[in-house]
Amino acid sequence: QVQLVESGGGLVQAGGSLRLSCAASGSIFSILTMGWYRQAPGKERELVATITSGGATIYADSVKGRFTISRDIAKNTVYLQMNSLKPEDTAVYYCKVYTVNRGYWGQGTQVTVSS
Repeated sequence: QVQLVESGGGLVQAGGSLRLSCAASGSIFSILTMGWYRQAPGKERELVATITSGGATIYADSVKGRFTISRDIAKNTVYLQMNSLKPEDTAVYYCKVYTVNRGYWGQGTQVTVSS
């Protein structure tokens, strides 16, 4: 089992920045890839970014050049630095980690970008 605790969401004006954190505990030795997803009201949950244990990253086209995912293996934590935020980035952001057997979701953190 893996437990995830997210933090860092909040309210920010357009053009501002936020940094999300997701700390993993439990069977952390089995974690492969870590990532962030988001779900806006009335929309499906979508991939934002992922990072493998080797540091390879994938980003959604909508956030490329603005968001940066990183990982501190020693702290079992994944971060999402979000810059140049837009109102359309408003959503609940979820951390997800993948092990060999399954994926685990965090509880979600709200990010609201005002225009």
